[in-house]
Amino acid sequence: MPSPGKLDFQNGQLTVSGDWTLPNYGRLKRDVQKTAAMESPNGYSVNLATINALDTAGASLLVDLLGARQLHELTEQTPGLSSERQELLRLVANAMASPEGETALRSNPITEFLAGVGEKIEDFWHQQRLLIGFTGQILATLASILVTPWRWRITSLVAHVHQTGLNALPIVALLTFLVGAVVAFLGATILDDFGATIYTVNLVAFSFLREFGVLLAAILLAGRTASAFTAQLGSMKANEEIDALRTFGLSPVELLVIPRVLAMVISLPILTFVGMISGIVGGSLVCVVALDISVPQILNILETKVRVVHLLVGLGKAPIFAFVIAVIGCLEGFKASGSAQSVGEHTTSAVVQSIFMVILLDSIAAIFFMEMGW
Repeated sequence: MPSPGKLDFQNGQLTVSGDWTLPNYGRLKRDVQKTAAMESPNGYSVNLATINALDTAGASLLVDLLGARQLHELTEQTPGLSSERQELLRLVANAMASPEGETALRSNPITEFLAGVGEKIEDFWHQQRLLIGFTGQILATLASILVTPWRWRITSLVAHVHQTGLNALPIVALLTFLVGAVVAFLGATILDDFGATIYTVNLVAFSFLREFGVLLAAILLAGRTASAFTAQLGSMKANEEIDALRTFGLSPVELLVIPRVLAMVISLPILTFVGMISGIVGGSLVCVVALDISVPQILNILETKVRVVHLLVGLGKAPIFAFVIAVIGCLEGFKASGSAQSVGEHTTSAVVQSIFMVILLDSIAAIFFMEMGW
C-alpha cells in the first residue's frame, strides 16, 4: 500500500520513511525545508532503510536535506537499501554535487585560452588519425579490387572524370591564363630595373611548371570538387542510402569512394598540364604585347633554358594532391550526420582542410626538391 513519505526524529536518529516520489514532492519539500530550518541533520544518524518507494524527485529532496557528500556516504553504510536505490541516490548526489553556478565563477582568460588551444590540437590530432585510417581503408579496398576486374566501376569512374576534370577545364584554363599574365607584369616591372626583361619568360615558365600550375589547379578542385564529394556523400548518409548499401552487403568505400578518388587522380594531372600551358601562354602574351619579345624568342627560351625536370616536378605532385583532396572530401561526407547543418559544416571543413593540406604538402615538396637539386 502506498504511504506518504515523512521524516521522524527519535532518540537522536532521523528516520526517512514512506514513499519519496513525485506525487508527494510538494508536501515533502515543505517538510524538508522545515526540518532544515529547525535542526541540522548532520548532527543526527540517518536511517534510509525504511523508504518504501523512491524516484529522482525524492532523491533530489534527500540531497537538499542531507547534502550530496553525506548522502553518498549513507548509501554505502545503510544495509537495508537495495542496490538499485543505492545507485539512484549516488547518481543524483553526483549530479547535484557541482551546481552550474560554480562553473561560472572559474573564468580565467588564460586558462580558457590554453584549454581552447588544447582542444584544437586534440581535434586536429583526432582528424589526422581518422584521415590516416581512412586512407589505409581506401588503399586496402583498392588493392583487393585491382585483381578482380569484374568489380571495377568503369561507368562511375568515367562519370566522375567528366564531372571533376572536363567540367573544370575552362575555369582552370582561364584562371591560370590570367595569373600568368599577372606574373609576367610583375616580373617585367622588377626586371626592367636591371635591364633583364627577357628573363620574364623564364620566370613565368619556371613558376608555372613547378608551382603555380599544379597549385592553382589543386586549390580550384579543393573548392569545387572536394565540397561536391562531401555534399553528395553527406546527403546520401542523411537519406540513409549508405546504410542501405551496408544492409545489402555492399561496401560504400568500394562503390562510392574508389571511383571518386581514381577520377581525381586522373583529372588533376590533366588539369595541371592545361594550367601550365595556359599560364605560359598568358605570360607570353604579355611579353609579346608589352615587352616586344617575339614568339620565336619565347619558344627558343622555353626550348633551351627550361629543363624538362621542372615539368616533371609539377606533374609529379598532382596525383598526390588529388588523392589527398579526394580522401578528405569523402571522409568529411561520411562524418556528416543527418541534418542539413551538419552537411554544410562538413562541406566547409572539407574545403578548408583540402586547401591547407595542399599548401602544406607543396611546401614540403618544395623544400625536398630544393635540397635534392631538382
